[in-house]
Amino acid sequence: MFLVVGLGNPGNEYRDTRHNVGFMAVDRLASRAGIELADKKWKALYGRCQLGGAECVLMKPQPYMNLSGESVGPAFGFYKLTTAQVIVIHDDLDFELGRIKLKVGGGHGGHNGLRSLKAHLPDDGFIRVRLGIGRPPPEWDPADYVLGKFAKSEHAQRDRMLEEAEEVVLSIIQLGIQKAMGLYNRSAAVAGDGKTKREGS
Repeated sequence: MFLVVGLGNPGNEYRDTRHNVGFMAVDRLASRAGIELADKKWKALYGRCQLGGAECVLMKPQPYMNLSGESVGPAFGFYKLTTAQVIVIHDDLDFELGRIKLKVGGGHGGHNGLRSLKAHLPDDGFIRVRLGIGRPPPEWDPADYVLGKFAKSEHAQRDRMLEEAEEVVLSIIQLGIQKAMGLYNRSAAVAGDGKTKREGS
């Protein structure tokens, strides 16, 4: 079993913001699996499904981002998981829009959702699917930037990233995290045909 968590903020006010790409990715996985995240428990919306031949719980914590662990911790305990069975999808300022990078463990890098998860899980060994949203312009406060909506000119690249994020999660489930990291930890260079280039290509 895998617990697949998308990080974001609840409510229409934050629906299409950069900070909510984790929610967007989990919504796409739910659509792919033919379910709705309509069950409510642990201060979260969630649903159970099959993905990549494995049983999965897809979750969107409903406290605000900085309290995400209040949902993930209790679900983690209920299903008696290890952190290696937890996949967390979240936005990342350190990577340009469109880049996806996988990571296991490490610090929170100032991301309040990850900070909360680390406080509510027994160790930091959960899998992170980091979705690049780019750095804000110098005149922008980072907090305002992540809570801002994507520009129309960014929608196509954002959607390609979310589409690829689905495949990344399936690869983690089917191949294991080490093989998936070898496949998807790549540069964000985008070819003229719109396809992303992997590292070394």
